Amino acid sequence: MPLSLRLSIADTLTLGNATCGFMAVYFTTTGILIPHLSGDDLGMARNSAATAVILMLCAAVFDLFDGLVARKLRSSPMGAELDNLSDLISFGLAPAYFVLVYGMVARDAHERVAAVGAIVVLLAVVLRLARFSCVTVKDGTFQGMPSPFGALTVVSIVLLELPFVATLLAILGTAWLMVSRVEYPKPRGRLAVAMLSWIVLSMGLLTAWAFDAPSGQLLLQTGCALQLVMGAVIPLFATARRVNNFRGNRREARAAQLP
Repeated sequence: MPLSLRLSIADTLTLGNATCGFMAVYFTTTGILIPHLSGDDLGMARNSAATAVILMLCAAVFDLFDGLVARKLRSSPMGAELDNLSDLISFGLAPAYFVLVYGMVARDAHERVAAVGAIVVLLAVVLRLARFSCVTVKDGTFQGMPSPFGALTVVSIVLLELPFVATLLAILGTAWLMVSRVEYPKPRGRLAVAMLSWIVLSMGLLTAWAFDAPSGQLLLQTGCALQLVMGAVIPLFATARRVNNFRGNRREARAAQLP
């Protein structure tokens, strides 16, 4: 095959990301939406919801490792395009569809309003991925909430089972953070290890909830609440670091001006 069409190891991981996103949509449809529409809900909704979110978490793991592998080894000329397309499926379509189905099955939800929220999430990810390809930012940071983190925050909001208005506002706020200029650090080194550990822990919480383990509901809600808190707190640390660096540079400039 031509060199431009050969898939690297990193590209294979990226395709795993896309596959997980598609399967998340599949489980959301077959395990939640279809049983609800047919009136034949046999208790599969919880298991299917947990499976769909776990698949999004697996997509985030693939997304984390394909970048690491690409930096260590190599990526094909298609790597960047494959990454954006896969992220659109796993962190744009899958969470937006999850919100849409939530609006159809939740008792206090409004289907059409939830559909608007789902469209906003999808468009936020589209805009964020397009901007990521066009805008150069300083090394070590993302401009706006990364799409994997945003997707997991959106599904966490849904799983918290808050009142519909609060859920919708939180989802719209997350979509705004994804297209904002708020800085988020890139997951490298210790931060990548911490992120991977958090994903594994989240999978455990979802599994306990799916199998109705003791305190499984409380554990899941605690994990979802922590996801929301991290989404709000992490950029504060990045802002504080930027302010400290700015003050340090000013002190050095003043010291250099002294005789």
